[in-house]
Amino acid sequence: MACGCESKSERIVLFQGDSVTDCGWDRNDPNSLGAGYPLLVASWYQAMFPEDDVVFLNRGISGNRVCDLQGRWKEDCLDLNPSLVSILIGINDTWRRYDSNDPTSTEAYEAGYRDILTRTVETLDSQIIMIEPFLLPSPEDKQVFREDLDPKINVVRKLAREFGATLIPMDGIFAQAAVKRVSEFWSPDGVHPTMPGHALIAQSWLDAVGGF
Repeated sequence: MACGCESKSERIVLFQGDSVTDCGWDRNDPNSLGAGYPLLVASWYQAMFPEDDVVFLNRGISGNRVCDLQGRWKEDCLDLNPSLVSILIGINDTWRRYDSNDPTSTEAYEAGYRDILTRTVETLDSQIIMIEPFLLPSPEDKQVFREDLDPKINVVRKLAREFGATLIPMDGIFAQAAVKRVSEFWSPDGVHPTMPGHALIAQSWLDAVGGF
C-alpha cells in the first residue's frame, strides 16, 4: 500500500469520461471533483492515506462519447501529465443510436478508444484504469441498449488486456448489486447512478487500484 515516500509526492490522478464522471464539477475551479464517484474516491483515499501527496482531477464532460475524448485528449489528459488515468466512456456511444439516430459502431468505438490509449502510453508513464460502461437491469425501455452496449463492453475488456490496464468490471458489479437491491436503488434510469451507485463505483475503484 502507499507509503508516503518521496517518489509518491505530487502525483496526479485524472478521472475522464461522460456525465457519470462529470457529476457537476465546477468548470471555474480546475480542482473541483463534482458530487459523484471521483469525489468519493479522492475523499476516501485521502482519509486512508493522508501522508500521500496525491492531486485528484476530474475532466469528465456530460454527453461525451469516445470521439469527444479523442478531440480533447491532449489538453484534458496528456498536458496534465497524470500518474494515473481513469476512464469511463461508452454509454453515450450507445445511447445516441436510440435517441438521436446517431450510432457509433463497435469498430469506431474500438478505434477511438485504442487511439486515446495509444497516445497515453506513448506520451505518459501512467497507470491506466478502465471502467466498463454499464446498464442496470431496469428500466425495461433501455434494455434494447444491450444489443449495442455489450459488444462495446467486450471492446473495453479486450483493450484492457492489450494495454495492460486495470479493468473494473462495473457492468457485472452492478448486475450483482441489483440482485441484492432493486435497480432503481442504484440508478433511477439504469445509467446515472444514485449516491449509493456512485459509492459502489468508488468502492470498486479503490478495491481494484488499492494504494498508488
